[in-house]
Amino acid sequence: MERNPKLIINKTKLLHNMRMLVDAAHRQHVQIALVSKVTCAHPAVIDCINRSGCDMLADSRIMNLNASVSTLPKLLLRIGMPEDAEAIVLSSDISLESEERTILALQSAAEKHGLKHRVILMIDLGDLREGVFFRDRDEIIRLAALIKQSPNLELYGTGTNLTCYGSVMPDRENLGTLVSITEWLRKELGLPIPVISGGNSTSLRLLLDGDLPEGINHLRLGESVMCGVIPGTYTKIEGCYQDAFTLEATIAECKRKPSYPIGTLSRNAFGECVQYVDRGEMIRAIAAIGRQDVSVDGLTPVDPDVEILGASSDHLLLNLTETDRYRVGSTVSFRLDYGALLSASTSPYVSKLAVES
Repeated sequence: MERNPKLIINKTKLLHNMRMLVDAAHRQHVQIALVSKVTCAHPAVIDCINRSGCDMLADSRIMNLNASVSTLPKLLLRIGMPEDAEAIVLSSDISLESEERTILALQSAAEKHGLKHRVILMIDLGDLREGVFFRDRDEIIRLAALIKQSPNLELYGTGTNLTCYGSVMPDRENLGTLVSITEWLRKELGLPIPVISGGNSTSLRLLLDGDLPEGINHLRLGESVMCGVIPGTYTKIEGCYQDAFTLEATIAECKRKPSYPIGTLSRNAFGECVQYVDRGEMIRAIAAIGRQDVSVDGLTPVDPDVEILGASSDHLLLNLTETDRYRVGSTVSFRLDYGALLSASTSPYVSKLAVES
């Protein structure tokens, strides 16, 4: 049995979320790449992706794609680096690209191994992360033509990313721009360019509301299926579970103490000046988990009578004054947002347990 702290993966709930959103997309003729990166491509998550009915498996890390056992086409999400070209063509069928040097390196690597590699040319619609800036039509056509001229590459599609850096939400106008750029490229180059990848989970709201611009036929979904929410607005997706993942930690200490520190105050171990409120004495517990294990700000206790007071690198401070259900050795459970799920999945100090219910 895995020890606490423990990340519990509920495969029944996760698979429900995946199938529900994949089916919703397929009804509108939109392909779905399910993204495994937030869980470091845990085998239980890959199994759910394989059974979901999605169109491809996506991840940002080459090592995750290599470790993922799947017959689905594999999509590398993070734009490549020239020195990784050989690893990219050997680990993925499709990659997102935006730079000439990398495209040339991919052609050389694919030719060396006798492979055909598909490229989605990324367009920056204003979020200011990866991609050719949408107003730079000369650069867009130059890179698209370079891919066309590369015998071992296929210009498989265009794509964009929104919200992750610049907080720009997808809408009919900016995604419509991606569609118009792709239609222009099809005409100029005489290529089918079958895929227009309209972003990540933030674009899902447009799909669910029936407002996704005509022509967008591909989305890359991670947070929406894992956490059951629309990123950006963090609204719950009706019919999806928000607790496909939970985190368990063990209480190592439970004592009545003051709520306000005694002595001269300075910065804490992380250089923060914390403002404390004197709330009188309280039952204060320490759970054996901390900032080195998980992004504490993304945790919400499952029990509403449990309050998170703060954390150091190894200790999570809890207020248990409103409940008598816990003692030393008890387990306390938390829901996780995307950032907390990412950190807990990555931490070697957090064990992982897959369950079905």
